[in-house]
Amino acid sequence: MPSEPSRLSKSRYLSGLQCHKQLWWRVHEPEAPELSPSAGQRNLFAQGREVGERARRHVPGGELIDLPFHQYDNKVAATREALQRGVPAIYEAWFLADEAYVGVDILERTSRGYGVIEVKASNSRKPEHLPDAAVQVHVLRRAGLQVERAEVMHLNRECRYPDLSNLFVREDVTALVESVLIGVPDELAAQRRMLEGPLPDVPIGEHCTSPYDCPFIARCWPKLPDHHVSKLYRIERKRALELEADGYATIYDLPSDLELSMIHARQVKAVQSGRMVVEAALTKALAHFASPLAFLDFETVSLAIPRWPGCRPWQQVPVQFSVHVEERGRGLVHHEWIADGPEDPRPALAAALVDACAGARKVVAYYASFERDCLKQLREAVPRFAKDLERIEKRLLDLLPAIRNHVYHPDFGGGFSIKKTLPALVPGLSYSDLKVQDGEVATVELQRLMLQGAELPAGERAALRDALLRYCERDTWAMVKLLETLRSLVADQLELF
Repeated sequence: MPSEPSRLSKSRYLSGLQCHKQLWWRVHEPEAPELSPSAGQRNLFAQGREVGERARRHVPGGELIDLPFHQYDNKVAATREALQRGVPAIYEAWFLADEAYVGVDILERTSRGYGVIEVKASNSRKPEHLPDAAVQVHVLRRAGLQVERAEVMHLNRECRYPDLSNLFVREDVTALVESVLIGVPDELAAQRRMLEGPLPDVPIGEHCTSPYDCPFIARCWPKLPDHHVSKLYRIERKRALELEADGYATIYDLPSDLELSMIHARQVKAVQSGRMVVEAALTKALAHFASPLAFLDFETVSLAIPRWPGCRPWQQVPVQFSVHVEERGRGLVHHEWIADGPEDPRPALAAALVDACAGARKVVAYYASFERDCLKQLREAVPRFAKDLERIEKRLLDLLPAIRNHVYHPDFGGGFSIKKTLPALVPGLSYSDLKVQDGEVATVELQRLMLQGAELPAGERAALRDALLRYCERDTWAMVKLLETLRSLVADQLELF
């Protein structure tokens, strides 16, 4: 009888459906470093488990198969016993057939047999949910169960805290699953055969990133030369492949008569000359940045199950800000606020933000649509500050277009995020010296500070809080220094004429 590690499982089957090579590595190199989840992935897994537990309340009266994850056969046996007792539902039911294990989030007894309910922590049903449900139905039927219904149970974007009675939407996908089922037996057999042989040769392509980014992508994709054509700002993959097929592998190779957008033309000119390109129109763009300025950045948390009034699943809720403000007689003054408990942070944050921005004529953000959304949310959540917050919103100025539409440095690498533009335009200033260095980690760590902070040792909690404050402060200080640099570029231009 095959050993458990070589057997397929639902997750392995879905990996193999995306790419046989990925599945081969997952099975034969289970300790591969690429399979270590990132902080963001661990957070998604944790929130997914919480969603799964909450979903059980909507199908009450069931029995949980509560055994350690790797005890596959024990879980299958416990599921069989629960079925014999005729319980109305089984949570985390496990089955084995066709040398494949599947776990079912909720198995519900119906009048004519059973229904499979696949619980998803997303706000909608997605195409990749269907093969997930299909392999479950296939294995259960092969195990002798009469499965007559398949559902995807996902979060409801219309739900608003505190009323979580409509937290979930149950979609009947039986007909869709039946059509997917046709190919399941052949695919399972193909995956088993493949795993018995050497590493399969699978060419790279769209499947490397769809429906999920493959963890082994760096093993398969060749290392691209510097300034490869795929680094043209927001170029479509298809267009990059066409350029490469025409013999233009890098931006250096592009001919002078190629039709390009304004941003691409600036990028090509900068890369080919090895020098930063600055458009004369930058002077006019910077005229809008009239002092006294405030520089604003928010950090947010995003919870699958909302916990503050008016919030919906996965809403990005502002829980921290940094503001550098130009104040008469005092120069630049820094204001900051961070939530460090589980209560609704928005009233206190809104009050502190209104005070911080009070004297500013314009409020500068980088990719200001994000800050605008945060301000709109705060207006709805804290009506007493709605007018003040609206005034801040009306004063918002985006620094990103000033750079994107007028400046290109060869070190931007095809992007205009602050992480790319800052070290290029302000040498010596970046995020590399910080403990928290990107927004995804900041979100996860903010959640930890707010929801588990009370359980942390005092020193660890203080260090976490400080790391988050320093990260958010760097975002606004980066804007201060970027604007200084842009103004100096304009001054240099004026001196040339």
